[in-house]
Amino acid sequence: MKALSHVNKKGEARMVDVGSKPVVARVAVAEATLVCKAATIRLLKKQALPKGDVLAVARVAGIQAAKQTAGLIPLCHVLPLDAVEVEFAVKPRGVRVTCTVRTQARTGVEMEALTGVTVAALTLYDMGKAVDKGMRVEGVRVVEKRKAVG
Repeated sequence: MKALSHVNKKGEARMVDVGSKPVVARVAVAEATLVCKAATIRLLKKQALPKGDVLAVARVAGIQAAKQTAGLIPLCHVLPLDAVEVEFAVKPRGVRVTCTVRTQARTGVEMEALTGVTVAALTLYDMGKAVDKGMRVEGVRVVEKRKAVG
């Protein structure tokens, strides 16, 4: 049986030593969906939700969250992020949120992408909850993780 990477010989949690790994360009993409009423989508498109331009605020929230991942997830490494992109695809009954994160580091950025997409979706939820009590965030997942070429 393979040893657990985040546990020392005493069974205690530890941060993995990545010091001997090479610095590599890495990309991770995560997505989530905010499911909501069609009426909520209509208000969002008109920028008529009570809290204003929800997509702009959620984009900034997602970027900020990705940058704070190591402070939120105890065993994550602090990574120098080269780019964080948060995008929205507004659908008739929801919003698909995508967060793409790039770095040049010794470990991947999937946790940063997951944190960014989750906080962006939660921000959409927070900014729309006054008009739609039945919203929900679904399908938070990594959709791509790769070492970038070039």
